[in-house]
Amino acid sequence: MVQGLGAVLLTSGASRAADANLQIAGKDVEIQLTPVSPHTFRLTVQPIQDGKLVEIADDGTLVQTAFGAPAAKLRGAARAQNVKLGDLRVAFTPDPLAFQIETAKGEKVQHIQIDAQSAVVSFTTGGAPILALGEGGPQFDRRGNTERMASGSGGYNLRNFGSRVPMPWLIGTGGWAFYIHQPFGRFDFTADESKFQPAPAFVPGGGRGAPPPPPPADVSTFALPIDLFAVASKDPAVIMAEWARLTGKPELPPLWTFGYQQSHRTLASREAILQEAKTFREKKLPCDAMIYLGTGFCPAGWNTNNGEFTFNQKVMPDPQAMFEQLHQDHFKVVLHVAYPTGIRQFKGTVRDTCDSARRAELQASCYWGMHRPVLATGVDGWWPDEGDALDLPSRLVRNRMYWDAYQLDRPNERPYALHRNGAAGMARYASFLWTGDVSSLWVTLKNQVPIGINSGLSGIPYWGTDIGGFVPTPEFTGELYVRWFQLGAFCPLFRSHGRVWTLRLPWGWNQGAPTGDVASETRFTIPESEYHNAAVEPICKKYLALRYRMMPYLYSAVHECTQSGIPVMRALWLHYPNDPVAVGRGDEYLWGRDLLVAPVVEKGAAERKLYLPQGAWYDYWTNEKQDGGREVTRTVDLETIPLYVRAGAIIPMGPLKQYTAEKIDGPLDISVYPGADGAFLLYEDDGNSFDYRKGEWMGIQMAWNDARKSLTLRLAPRSKMLPPAKRDIRVKMGSATKSVVFEGRNVEVRF
Repeated sequence: MVQGLGAVLLTSGASRAADANLQIAGKDVEIQLTPVSPHTFRLTVQPIQDGKLVEIADDGTLVQTAFGAPAAKLRGAARAQNVKLGDLRVAFTPDPLAFQIETAKGEKVQHIQIDAQSAVVSFTTGGAPILALGEGGPQFDRRGNTERMASGSGGYNLRNFGSRVPMPWLIGTGGWAFYIHQPFGRFDFTADESKFQPAPAFVPGGGRGAPPPPPPADVSTFALPIDLFAVASKDPAVIMAEWARLTGKPELPPLWTFGYQQSHRTLASREAILQEAKTFREKKLPCDAMIYLGTGFCPAGWNTNNGEFTFNQKVMPDPQAMFEQLHQDHFKVVLHVAYPTGIRQFKGTVRDTCDSARRAELQASCYWGMHRPVLATGVDGWWPDEGDALDLPSRLVRNRMYWDAYQLDRPNERPYALHRNGAAGMARYASFLWTGDVSSLWVTLKNQVPIGINSGLSGIPYWGTDIGGFVPTPEFTGELYVRWFQLGAFCPLFRSHGRVWTLRLPWGWNQGAPTGDVASETRFTIPESEYHNAAVEPICKKYLALRYRMMPYLYSAVHECTQSGIPVMRALWLHYPNDPVAVGRGDEYLWGRDLLVAPVVEKGAAERKLYLPQGAWYDYWTNEKQDGGREVTRTVDLETIPLYVRAGAIIPMGPLKQYTAEKIDGPLDISVYPGADGAFLLYEDDGNSFDYRKGEWMGIQMAWNDARKSLTLRLAPRSKMLPPAKRDIRVKMGSATKSVVFEGRNVEVRF
């Protein structure tokens, strides 16, 4: 039975006056409780120094730093009391210093307690999974683990899990979430009561896996102020919307960034670079971007050395002409940039005046100035690597720089940057993120699935992993590559990269053994048969085609993400919060609202066990209908990743393109999966500019009435028909197909 607020106050001695000032870690403090929304409030604990409150530092993660007048200010001999905050009620007690959160109906949500000596924040772990906390770390459910929140390649088990981008945003799937904005600290989820222990801000550079340094004796130097945002809702959409309210909605990247991106390491020659791009077109393998690594991480990259902005004349003697040729072949060009090691702070914005007396790499305006001559040669995007040593505000400054600066020279062109580091709030700079230098292991592939899910829940919607793993191992075979490629086709970032990079080409496993510098990147012997594995390329081609045909569905899900904060790669919890089995599954996910993806991550797998949430589902490959609310076993061969479509789903698919901007005459195919009512907003814009902000976008609102077997199409409010104004559409339901023309007026299709 839930204990009500009145009982809490009586048992805490509410009738007696507190006889001492409120103190944390030996400091007099003021506690403020401030409503942020009906579902969210802010709890701050600020030291009082010389009669004034110590301000909460602005680290850049919050969209706004003030949220109106507090509902309660508690200091001195504070008494126990109830505080109404939006739709929530909070019971405060001074001894012990605690806050019980309840709904307006008296349902207990959480109980927070702050230790007066150590400033440790305790809260109820609960019986449901705890998710989010950024990229990396122990997966999937955070319960039972400890988390020191270290950032970068040394954050947690790089080989098997990848780099760590910690975010102190945790989601209790039982109906609550916290963002501990400040101070820095570590989590312990191993008991019934979880603990957040304030700690000195983690300083990278102690070596991978090195333990954090012991904290200073004076806890107050790093434990205060405390700034905590608490969210309470049973609706996952509300929780994600509140996270977006605090740290910003994701910005919309250009369409081409969701196409396939081919990354390179050691470059052979000018001719080889251009011919490799042409081979994609000759083989009809869809691809949108070519990414080139910097010299230093490989013998011959695009520049003279890592961190430098001069071209390597041996392989790129005339970069502008080369990039023009790549553009003519409809490829975007992305260049790797390694941030100088050892620098811990990066400040300012690109609109600041560059101070020539200070080191340029420390200032956003100066550092961007190094990029601009290279950008002018025709570069379309950047791959900012390194930066592990940067403190949290500096990581976000770097994310922002690549968003803001690009628009100085190309004000109506959406930027692209693929980062290795970030912080809460990075989504509002459309930052992409990848897991770093993971190893080519089956267990690593398996770990990428829950890492991607938790990243999306943490405000990192544009996420991906090096297809095949970065560091080759004896497990690196065509089979592992194919299974990773299938996962990549259902990650927002669809990029292949790693050592022995020619084996990351879709046709790379059937062109013989690598030679020269490329061959030297592997320290083991791959069986000769693997260098002539003809099965890999056609499977890669199949999933490239599927990705590009599904682009209308994917881009619409990306647009939804920018409006709601709900990622494309979705935990089952987001749509099935009342199905405890679904909530606990981290080995599968939803791709948008309607498609369930169950990656195959076991060597030699002949079947895949997966859970279908409640409701009816269709096997995407066979169209076989199955009842959900149970685990099923799907037979698989090498070319099959289990995909299931929810009953009531409306899945738009376009004609096959070789690049996202290709103009193809062909109808839009809309597949309807009967068995429930459904809706879908098909979103379209020019894919490149910011004109959609001015109303230059088209939305086709689709609604399926299952009882009537009727699909209606109408133009979404505030949108317009984009060229071509007349759209040919084929609607499919099972074996039946009907063709219609949509010109902006309502259309109904009956089956």
